[in-house]
Amino acid sequence: MHKRFVLFLGAHIVALASSFAPLANHAADLNRGWVDFTPPSEIRWVKNPNGNNESAILFGDPHKPGPYVARIKWYPGKFSRPHFHPNDRFFVVISGTWWQGTGSKYDPGSTVPAPAGSYVFHRAKGIHYDGAKDEETIIQVWGMGPATSTPAEEK
Repeated sequence: MHKRFVLFLGAHIVALASSFAPLANHAADLNRGWVDFTPPSEIRWVKNPNGNNESAILFGDPHKPGPYVARIKWYPGKFSRPHFHPNDRFFVVISGTWWQGTGSKYDPGSTVPAPAGSYVFHRAKGIHYDGAKDEETIIQVWGMGPATSTPAEEK
């Protein structure tokens, strides 16, 4: 009796497992015109001329009018100088800790930490500076272009 039950149960487990096989293959039928994605290995990072970070454009073009999404990878110990942007910007800290300061006086020692998982909102024309202290930090930003940056450091 015990052997029959094991065979019965085994046959049902195989039947149940095979019923999920079409779900695994269904991902190949994804309509990329409706739902698209970029795996991490295909995200193209570009080193910024200032040498403080790298950026990757995920959607749109920050230099043109319209919405955009980008990632910024801050190098340890690197900060921007005080500046502002013409439009609101919305961020999520993906990894590391993003340090932020406000005002035209550059003082990385007075910055405030936003750890991974934090949501951050920068208001249009708000003077700020930001970066990473001890670890690489990756942030994702959403905004409306053009995303110009105007220096605002107190001399």
